[in-house]
Amino acid sequence: MPTKAAIVEKAKRASQVSIDETIAQDSTMLSSQLQVLFERLFSPDARKSLRRFSSTEAAKLLGVTDSYVRHLAAQVESINPEKTASGRRVFSLEEIHAMRQHLGRTKPSYLPMRRPGDHLQVIAVTNFKGGSGKTTTSIHLAQFLALRGYRVLAVDLDPQASMSAMLGYQPEFDVGENETLYGAIKYDETRRDVADIVRQTYFPGLDLIPGNLELHEFEHDTPKALADTNRDDKDMFFMRVGNALHSLEQSYDVVIIDCPPTLGFLTLSALCAATSVLITVHPQMLDVASMNQFLTMTSDLLAVVKQAGGNLDYDWMRYLITRYEANDGPQAQIVAFLRSLFGERVLTSMMVKSTAVSDAGLSKQTIYEAGRETMHRQTYDRGVESVDSVNAEVEQLIRSAWSRT
Repeated sequence: MPTKAAIVEKAKRASQVSIDETIAQDSTMLSSQLQVLFERLFSPDARKSLRRFSSTEAAKLLGVTDSYVRHLAAQVESINPEKTASGRRVFSLEEIHAMRQHLGRTKPSYLPMRRPGDHLQVIAVTNFKGGSGKTTTSIHLAQFLALRGYRVLAVDLDPQASMSAMLGYQPEFDVGENETLYGAIKYDETRRDVADIVRQTYFPGLDLIPGNLELHEFEHDTPKALADTNRDDKDMFFMRVGNALHSLEQSYDVVIIDCPPTLGFLTLSALCAATSVLITVHPQMLDVASMNQFLTMTSDLLAVVKQAGGNLDYDWMRYLITRYEANDGPQAQIVAFLRSLFGERVLTSMMVKSTAVSDAGLSKQTIYEAGRETMHRQTYDRGVESVDSVNAEVEQLIRSAWSRT
């Protein structure tokens, strides 16, 4: 007959749950409550939509005067602007694109997209230090280019999938099995055509290949594929992202890849698919030291990939200073230090730390989606000016790669 102490000990052991089970239970509870929260904030069939733009904003996007926008609105049959309570006209982005097409019939310079001979621009935004502003940079750049009239594809290669969530696809609920880029680059017979994975967004001119946790599978599958003596050397792991995107080449002008914050097989494949690389840098000494490790590891790994036939022919590579605080003396010193080392490879414009960008993000919006009336106007204007200046500099690099001024 077991003693009382033995019975108590047995019951205690039975009540203990292993750490993997605890984590699984926490994940299940959190996922369930997130679903409840999202349904409370957004109805189950709710979808994100893009705000309308004032005639002043439309004029800025088109590069014409405010009065000429009103003239175009009367000339183009498909445009039927709404009016606000104060009587001001506001336009959808589709209508702004229609005006751009109308202008382009007589002056092609109004149409920024690729021309015969221009190669697809694939920009990999990367760094393996969390908090460097990688996803914020990626999504604002993608939306800026779409606003300017480019055909843009955003590729979310980060398993955390923050870009996907910002563009209206919650990774836990809206993205199923084989519905990320992994579905088009995997090694087995369930591999899909990448065109079937692309999703339209509420942002005209901007499509998305969403991400979620299944992207991790590529990191697990690749070592097994490398060990296979019967592997196809024309479709090695570092070629897979590029090969998948190649089939979409005629549909887009620019592809923006939000890379994972790790230097794994996915990131290497994205770097080999890229025509340009943008490395985000937070100007703090620990972040810069981390970036140095990233650069050292990247150069070593890419050298091996290059010997195996990987493409490393970039149009440009730039460092972007992010979350910059003008009144922070040490940050200014680090920026000056980086500029002295890398010269023009550091973008002139910097992504300033902005409460406008942060405030917009609270409601899963970018600063381009949040209207000027939603926050303090000076704060909004400073945020837009910073983001615009960075993105305009990147746009000029794209145009230079196409031999345009």
